[in-house]
Formats: sequence, structure tokens, C-alpha cells
Amino acid sequence: MEELIETIVKALVDHPEEVRIEEVKTDHAITYQLSVHSEDMGKVIGKQGRIAKAIRTVINAAGTNESKKINLEIV
Repeated sequence: MEELIETIVKALVDHPEEVRIEEVKTDHAITYQLSVHSEDMGKVIGKQGRIAKAIRTVINAAGTNESKKINLEIV
């Protein structure tokens, strides 16, 4: 799943070398914490959060076989 997120985000940003993804697992959920260069934050979030929502939709679709909820936080 991290590779999927990384592939999507690196295509969007100007500083792909600064894309970092950290996985945090709990009993009921898996949270991926995404950090990017400060100049790229707007590109990852998009207007009114549309790009971030689309990334989350793709991640949820790809993780349907997991029995846990999958979250994406942009920090």
C-alpha cells in the first residue's frame, strides 16, 4: 500500500525525493502519515481537498481485502 501511495504522490509533486510515508497500525485501523515538501502541500491536497479525497478513495479501494479501516493523514 505504501508503494501505491508513493507512486501517486511522487507523480504530483515537484520534490519527489522528500515524500515520506509512515505506517501506524492499531487494532482496528491502519493509518498512513504522508509528509511532503512544504511547497508541494497544495498540490497533494488540491482545490477544496479534491486530490486528497481521490487518493483516499484509491487507497480504500485497494485495501478492501484488509479487515481494517485505512486512513491517510497529510502532515
